[in-house]
Amino acid sequence: MNIRKILLSVGLVVGVHGITQAQHAVWASKIVAVSSQKAEGKEPFAPERVLGEPNALPLGQASNEAWIPKKEGANEFIEIRFSKSLVAKQVTVVENFNPGSVTKIELVDTRGGKHQVYENESPGPLPEAFRSLQVTFSPGTYRTIGVIVTMNTKAVNGVNQIDAIGIADVAETMVKKDFQAEKSAVSFDSSMVNLGPNVNSKYVDTHPVISPDGRTLFFARQESPQNVGGANDGQDVWYSTLQNAEKKVWAQAKNIGSPINTPGPNGMASVSSDGNTALLINVYKPDGTLDPKGMSMTRRTRTGWSQPEKVVIEDFYNDDPENVDYFLGTSGKVLLMAVDRKDGKGEQDIFVSFRNADGQSWGKPRNLGSSINTKKPEFAPFLAADGKTLYFASEGWGGYGKSDIFYSKRLDDTWTNWTKPRNLGASVNSPDFDAYYTVSAAGEDAYLVSARKGIDGSKDIFRINLKPTFKPEVVTLIRGKVLDAATKKPIVSVIHYENLLTGEEIGVAESSPIDGSYTIVLPSGAHYGYRAEAKDYLAESDNLDVTDRQKYSEVNQDLYLVPFAVGQTIKLNNIFFAQSKYVLRETSYPELQRLIKTLKAYPQVEIKIEGHTDNQGDPALNLKLSQDRVNEVKRYLVSKGITGNRITTEGFGDKKPIASNEQEETRRLNRRVEFRITKK
Repeated sequence: MNIRKILLSVGLVVGVHGITQAQHAVWASKIVAVSSQKAEGKEPFAPERVLGEPNALPLGQASNEAWIPKKEGANEFIEIRFSKSLVAKQVTVVENFNPGSVTKIELVDTRGGKHQVYENESPGPLPEAFRSLQVTFSPGTYRTIGVIVTMNTKAVNGVNQIDAIGIADVAETMVKKDFQAEKSAVSFDSSMVNLGPNVNSKYVDTHPVISPDGRTLFFARQESPQNVGGANDGQDVWYSTLQNAEKKVWAQAKNIGSPINTPGPNGMASVSSDGNTALLINVYKPDGTLDPKGMSMTRRTRTGWSQPEKVVIEDFYNDDPENVDYFLGTSGKVLLMAVDRKDGKGEQDIFVSFRNADGQSWGKPRNLGSSINTKKPEFAPFLAADGKTLYFASEGWGGYGKSDIFYSKRLDDTWTNWTKPRNLGASVNSPDFDAYYTVSAAGEDAYLVSARKGIDGSKDIFRINLKPTFKPEVVTLIRGKVLDAATKKPIVSVIHYENLLTGEEIGVAESSPIDGSYTIVLPSGAHYGYRAEAKDYLAESDNLDVTDRQKYSEVNQDLYLVPFAVGQTIKLNNIFFAQSKYVLRETSYPELQRLIKTLKAYPQVEIKIEGHTDNQGDPALNLKLSQDRVNEVKRYLVSKGITGNRITTEGFGDKKPIASNEQEETRRLNRRVEFRITKK
C-alpha cells in the first residue's frame, strides 16, 4: 500500500525528507512526558510509536505503530520534542484511528514557555475513521521545540490512537493537487565519472573514504606490486589529494605507508572530520600480524600516523570475519559496523555502537532493525555528515544487480526507526557490483566503486553529482587552529561541540599535533557551542547559530586556550542575555556548568567576574547593565554550590572595548563577560 497516496487523502504529503512543500518540517524525535500508555519502549502501542513520520497502516484501523492512551481519560496528554526548532506556522497531529478526542494543542518554545494554538471544548466522534488534524496560525516571536497534545478519550468511544506529531514553517495547505507518485529511484545531475589514472589503476581500487572537507580521498588498492607486501599483498591503503577543486582533478595517488600498511590486508574504514583520526579494519597485533576479529584506530602525530590500537567494544563479535565493514561517524561518537551476529536478521547486518563516557571504549552494538536489515547481507554503511542520512549496500532489498546502493533517513534517536530504503537507481546501480558510497560534507559529490568501465576491466572509483533534492541535510564545516592565547602557538587538544539549547554534546574532534588545526561539522537546525580542552589550560568557548542556515558553508574560527594561572582572563563567549537585560538565556547554562565544574575541582581558586558593553546608549545605563549581568552570573554560580566569597564582580560598561564600536560586526565583541583568576 502506498503511504503517500493514503496521506494525500488526509491532507498530508510525506516524503523521504519529511513534509513536502514546507521549507522546513520536523516530526517528533523524543518523548518528554505522557499521562498514560498502553505499552512501553518499542512495544506495540507505546508512546514512542508517535516518533518519526506517520507510518501506521492501514489508516482507520488500530495499528501497532501508533500510541494508545488510557481509555476514559478526560486529560490524557503526550509531550514531545523535535530534533530542531522552527518558527512554526502549522502543527499536525495524525489521528490514525477514532479521531476527535484532541482538546488542546500547545507549542513549547526554546525557553520552556507554552503557547496554546488549538482548543476544542466539545470533543466527540467524527464521521471519518482517521484524520490529519492540521492547525495553522500566525508565527510567534519564539521558536518551537516541542508540542503538548491533550485528549479527552472518554468523549470518543473505542480505542484512540495518535501516529505522529509534526510542525512546519508554512501556513498554507501542504496538499499538492497535482501530486504524482514518487519515483522509486534517485535522480542525479550527471552520469558516473571515472576518477582517472591518478587514482585508479589496472588493479582493484575500492573502499573510497572522502574526508569531510572533500580534499583527501583514501582508498584500498588490491594486489599491486607497489603495496608493502608486493603483488601478493591483499590490499594497502592509498590516498590522493584534490589538486584542482574547480576541475575536480586529483593528484597522483600515493601509498600511505607504515604503520597503517603491512604485508597483510589493510583498509581504512573512515576518517574523522579533522582528518587526524582514522578507523582501520583488523586489529594490529604487537608481532606485526593482523587479527580480522575487530578494528583499530590510528592518529596523526608530528612524525606520521601512530601505531594502530585496538578499538574496544562491549560484546563485540563477528561470525563471518571475512565480511566486515566499519564506519566512524563525523561526530566521533557513533560507530557503524556491518557484521554477522546472532542478534541480527541474517548474514551481514548493520549495527550501531555509541562511544562511552570514558571517550575510549564503545557500547554494545545495536541492530538498526528491520527498517534497514534483511535476511540477506547489508554492508558498506556510510553515515553522511548530517548524522541522519545513511547510504548502504544490500542484497536483500532488490534492485539492478546482486548488490545495490540504497539510502535511508534516520527519523529519531532510537536508531531503529528509518525511512524505507530507496534504491539509488540505474545511474548508480547496475547488474554488476556497485558499493562503497561516500559523500563529502558539502553533499555535492558522491564517490563509489563499480565494476563498470574500469581500467583494464577492474573495479574503479567513480564520482557522481547528486541533485539538491537528494543531498544529505545541510551542514556547516568549521575549521581553524587551536592556539595558546598568550603565545599564539598551536596546542594539541580535544575539541568538544554541543547543542547550547539542550546541553547535549554532539561530537568530539582532535587538533593536529603539527599545526593545531581542527575541523568540525555542525548540522543545521541548532545553536552550537564549541571549545578546545588541554591540560593546564582553560578554554575560551565559541559559538555559531546555524538554526536557519540553508546552504553548505565553511567558517574559519581559531580557538584559544588560556594558561591556568593567576592574572589570566578568560572570555565567557557562550553566556547570553536577553537584549538590554540581565536575564540569563537558557543557552548560557552549558558554559556556566563548565565554570562550576572547574571551581569545584579547584576549591582554592578565586575569580573576579567582569562585565562589558558596547558604547550604544547612555553610559550610566551601560555601566549598571554590565554590573547587573555579572551579579546575575555570580548569583547563578552561588545557587549551584560555589561559595560567594570566592567570587567578586565588577561592571565596566563601555570603558574597556576590545574592538571598534563603529559597526555591529565588531561592536558585538565588546558585549562580553570575562573572569579573571585572582587566586590559585
